[in-house]
Amino acid sequence: MNRHFYISDNLDDLERLENELEAGGISTEQIHVLSENDRELEHHHLHEVSPLLKKNLVNSGRTGMLIGAGLAAVVIALAHFSGWSNSPAGWTPFAFLALVLLGFGAWEGGFLGIQRNNSYFERFEPSLHMGKHVFFVDVADNQEAVLEQVVRQHPMLQMAGTGVATPYWLLLWQQKWHQFKKNI
Repeated sequence: MNRHFYISDNLDDLERLENELEAGGISTEQIHVLSENDRELEHHHLHEVSPLLKKNLVNSGRTGMLIGAGLAAVVIALAHFSGWSNSPAGWTPFAFLALVLLGFGAWEGGFLGIQRNNSYFERFEPSLHMGKHVFFVDVADNQEAVLEQVVRQHPMLQMAGTGVATPYWLLLWQQKWHQFKKNI
């Protein structure tokens, strides 16, 4: 799958674009709008980027968890090679300390990440600060023609590049989840 980015300053046009893409077989879960103007987005039927995904929470949390895993491995290795695990307490305090370090690393990474904008969207910050909106679509190879045909009908849309799309299995899970919520 591929992700296509577009920039526009017209939310009405983006709403029409999203409706046309959905009519062409591209699901809502594949379409997102990133904007700094959340109040204006509320008045349009657009699939906006989640506030948590606007932050660097996931990337920083993953980095923190890797650092915590490294520290946990050092604790376990130290306990093993120093012979401390042969004490009457055994492995319990070292395993607990390793888990605490892993959790703390993930928490601290997430805490730092929630204070920064998502690094994946940094290249669009100048446009976003100017009041524009970033529209992006994840499409499979067999949906590229539909995307091109629909985008051609929106001359105000600026192509802003391509990127790595959400994995196909995750899109399927999101579609099934939204279908489940509708049926409840």
